[in-house]
Amino acid sequence: MPQLDVLLYGLPLAFLAGFIDAVAGGGGTITLPTLFLMGLPPAQVVATNKLLAIFGSGSATVQYWRAGHVEKPLVLRLIPLALLGSALGAFLVRFVDPNTFRALVAVVILAVGTLVLVNKRFGLEDRYPGLTGRVLALTMPGAFVIGAYDGFLGPGTGTFLMFLFALAGMNLVRASGNARTINFATNLGAFLFFLLGGQMVWWIGLPMGVANAVGAAVGARLAMLRGSAFVKVVYVVIVVLVVARLLLSR
Repeated sequence: MPQLDVLLYGLPLAFLAGFIDAVAGGGGTITLPTLFLMGLPPAQVVATNKLLAIFGSGSATVQYWRAGHVEKPLVLRLIPLALLGSALGAFLVRFVDPNTFRALVAVVILAVGTLVLVNKRFGLEDRYPGLTGRVLALTMPGAFVIGAYDGFLGPGTGTFLMFLFALAGMNLVRASGNARTINFATNLGAFLFFLLGGQMVWWIGLPMGVANAVGAAVGARLAMLRGSAFVKVVYVVIVVLVVARLLLSR
């Protein structure tokens, strides 16, 4: 078991992960390697990371929700689909080669990032039309598929969700707020599942979770203060980090 001194680097890294995740997703690219570096076995890493994730995504959700950047009628329809997809993804893990799937997802995320970067106006203007049939036809199956990916593999879930909401017409600040809310729901569902397994390392997860929540609150406020252009820059950086993690992890 790791010693208490691992928190000397664990806490600031958890803060940084929360900050980044609240802006553009991808906090797991920091927290998962950090937990592995502490010497935890894979089962404890995955379970403890979900404990961190509910702190961070919950904190960011509160910030965006209070500021009016969450489309409540929409996300309340999407959360059940995302949870159902997540359960399906967890079930499918045993039938699909994760390494092949990881490489495929890396290509898809890279393509998404390229599209966002090349289209200079993408996500900068808010053109969300409200709860229309077109929006539901896009986001409902999208939430289910992304939820399934979250249950199967995970890295880049927030990145995909932001892209989905931006396609629906939201600027990247609102897209981030809605993505964090969906992510919080799926993280909570996974947390309850892992809680039954007894693999969480509470003395690491709780203080790092608090640090993650503080970082998320700061990140969400800065994203709302600086606007979609700032979020877009961070988003592209996160795409690169997620792709690197997918391709280098085995």
